[in-house]
Amino acid sequence: MLGSLYFSEIRQFVPCTMCWYQRICMYPLVLILGIGSFQNDFNVKKIALPLSIIGLLISTWHYLEQKVPGFAEIKPCTQGVPCSSEYINVFEFITIPFLAGTAFLLISLILIFTKKDKAI
Repeated sequence: MLGSLYFSEIRQFVPCTMCWYQRICMYPLVLILGIGSFQNDFNVKKIALPLSIIGLLISTWHYLEQKVPGFAEIKPCTQGVPCSSEYINVFEFITIPFLAGTAFLLISLILIFTKKDKAI
């Protein structure tokens, strides 16, 4: 979440439509997982895991639009930032959707492999 806020508020990068969809999945995760961690409630996994997986799928689609020629739709008469534009491109593969996808993947894996400890 802090990364997307940094890029939009400090670096002044205008988010595209796909970026907004990724934010819709990421921002609630901060609250859901934060409250779940504070209360030691493992039931938040039922809500957080689907959000994280959906965000991962959106990030993957967005990354493919940027990196695979012919994958992005041609939209000559639309307003706003096209989803195929790249604000950053580090090492020729690290873009904003790649960073978001990495975060969603890590969250998903942590949720999948986190087990509830049984009280003794």
